[in-house]
Amino acid sequence: MATKIRLQRGGRKSYAFYRIVIADARAPRDGKFTEKIGTYNPNTNPATVDLNFERALYWVEVGAQPTDTVRNILSREGVYMMKHLRGGVKKGAFDEATAQKKFDAWKADKQKGLEKVAAEEAKAKKDAAAKELAQEKKVNEEIAKKVADKKAAEAAAKAEEEAAKAAEAAPAETPAEEAPAEA
Repeated sequence: MATKIRLQRGGRKSYAFYRIVIADARAPRDGKFTEKIGTYNPNTNPATVDLNFERALYWVEVGAQPTDTVRNILSREGVYMMKHLRGGVKKGAFDEATAQKKFDAWKADKQKGLEKVAAEEAKAKKDAAAKELAQEKKVNEEIAKKVADKKAAEAAAKAEEEAAKAAEAAPAETPAEEAPAEA
């Protein structure tokens, strides 16, 4: 029986969620499977993988053929690295402890790289938010300046209007005052 390591789709429409399964090569994508060895959620950033490492390594060593996507997932998780190191142990190039040290060093380096990428992404997001805030403040200042100018213009116009009314009222009142004085 030819076995494959493949993804089995789940989740709702437009929100795919996959199980990583061992299945007969002739079985349909969402059909019968031998064993579930993990899950893969591509909707998160970065994609979330929950994998039973030992079972995945066992199936790869036994000869199960992964699909392209699953091969990339297993490679990122270090299954192929461990298979490679175990091959070196079988050939006598180094012992099991050295292989485990090399794998741990590789995993730590990979984790450090992922943390660096996450930190850079967070910094870029923070910088973008700060830039957006600065632009918004600039726009708000311009709007406030226009409003202040408009209010000042309205106040000046109102003051001119009151001065004009006062000027018109003052000459009209002066003859009225003079008329009773003449009589």
